[in-house]
Amino acid sequence: MRTSGAAALVGTMLIGVSLVGATAMAATQSIPLPVPSPKRVAQATQPARPPLSAPALTGPQTTGNVVPVVAPAQPGVFNGSQKALADKVSGYLSGMQTLVGNFIQVGPDGGRTEGQFFIQKPGKVRFEYNPPSPIDVIADGNSVVVRDRKLATQDLYPLSQTPLRYLLVEKIDLMKDTNLVSVSADDVFVTVVIEEKQALTGTHKLMMMFGAKDYQLRQWTVTDPQGYDTTVAVYNLDPAKKPDPGMFKINYERILQ
Repeated sequence: MRTSGAAALVGTMLIGVSLVGATAMAATQSIPLPVPSPKRVAQATQPARPPLSAPALTGPQTTGNVVPVVAPAQPGVFNGSQKALADKVSGYLSGMQTLVGNFIQVGPDGGRTEGQFFIQKPGKVRFEYNPPSPIDVIADGNSVVVRDRKLATQDLYPLSQTPLRYLLVEKIDLMKDTNLVSVSADDVFVTVVIEEKQALTGTHKLMMMFGAKDYQLRQWTVTDPQGYDTTVAVYNLDPAKKPDPGMFKINYERILQ
């Protein structure tokens, strides 16, 4: 079991978690995936442009620059409108207890993977990556395991050391419970950025983008300490479906062998 760099590894792999208490998104909705670059420091205040539409996901696209409705302020300094936005996002995330959906993940090198996820709060999530990826990611409320089906290996990490803890907690207040560094909005997205500094792994950033009208989570990006981005867009969200509790079990005996 590897222990060094756990937060960085799991943070980039688990970016595809979609934690939204929302009505199901139609499969025809466009997904605003940013153009990836091998090493790009995340823009903390604006979503990447131009958006890319995922295959088989059609719909109106946003092009050009969007005039901000609520412009970013100084990092960590928020006006009344930004605080109100953060409160709405906090309420939205806190209201979600279960969620099932699909995700599309784009890595720093432009590599693309897809799959399905299952969430049961507090603390439980499962990502199933479609073939040829052999990876499953499971959190049971205490730990996160990255399982390679092909190699029959499992790597274990504390849930508390990954960005998942912000998204899987039963209730969250972004203003109080996170190091919120940016809140902004335009007529398409509400964007919040959380920064996390750890002594061993460095500084990570988590940028979440929500629909400006419905507050459904559309995508988020994790930026690792080296400036590499991993972005995931989510769709076909179903907050009414109840996952099987057995999906979130981790075989600790297998890890210890």
